[in-house]
Amino acid sequence: MNVFVIGVGLIGGSIVTDIKAQFEDAMIYGVDKNEAHLDKAIELGFLDKKAHFAELSSADVVVLAIPVDKAKTLVLKVLEVVTDECLVFDVGSTKEGICTNVANHPKRKSFLAAHPIAGTEFSGPTAALKGLFEGKSNIICEAEKTGDAQLKLGQEIFERLGMKLSYMDAASHDKHIAYVSHLSHVSSFMLGKTVIEKEKDEKAIFDMAGSGFASTVRLAKSSPAMWTPIFKQNKKHVLEALDEYIENLSGFKKLIEEGNDTSIFQEMEDTNRIKEILKGIEK
Repeated sequence: MNVFVIGVGLIGGSIVTDIKAQFEDAMIYGVDKNEAHLDKAIELGFLDKKAHFAELSSADVVVLAIPVDKAKTLVLKVLEVVTDECLVFDVGSTKEGICTNVANHPKRKSFLAAHPIAGTEFSGPTAALKGLFEGKSNIICEAEKTGDAQLKLGQEIFERLGMKLSYMDAASHDKHIAYVSHLSHVSSFMLGKTVIEKEKDEKAIFDMAGSGFASTVRLAKSSPAMWTPIFKQNKKHVLEALDEYIENLSGFKKLIEEGNDTSIFQEMEDTNRIKEILKGIEK
């Protein structure tokens, strides 16, 4: 099985690392504009060979693991090169844009819109991790528009990598992911910005930072090159989520200003039920 990965960073590298482990006949080829990334991926052992774009004609599987703005347009070029039997799937955090772009392509059945919900704050080939997707959710959008053979192969790959599959239309995916992922990243970036600005005057502030701060601001270490296009493509839903978040922050600020301890306690107690919600998700 000839597997081509376009983009050998955290997600692309982690996917082919596990494909290589799960499929004995898999030969992994890498396409990346950064030659050093390809060299490092070969050195790390999850890439067998470098490849050129034109060689995609020999691909059985193509993994598109690049920023969502690039994937949205490059997918059309990929579909022009691959065979009718090839499976092409992306791993982006927004789905409506890329699904709209491929909607009328003659090889639409070769494309599978996927979003494995896993990752870390690190990037590049050295960030690739074995087993990253074990037990993680993978949202597949517009599965009915993917060919039967391609869908079956995609499902087999994802399941053998340990993912839990669910299915959704692209518009609903983008709306929901704005709340549970994109808003978290905005919050983390802005918390980091707030503390950095304060640190200019109070050098000791980071000496006081504990594990709570570290875990909350962790996402602020994520790649701006990846996240800027995500916020742009999912602008409508991100703004909706931010409006609600800002309203809640303003309300909580007002309670503190008023010294309304009872309501402050009640707000936090009501929100504590997130523990039970997350416990159900983690099972």
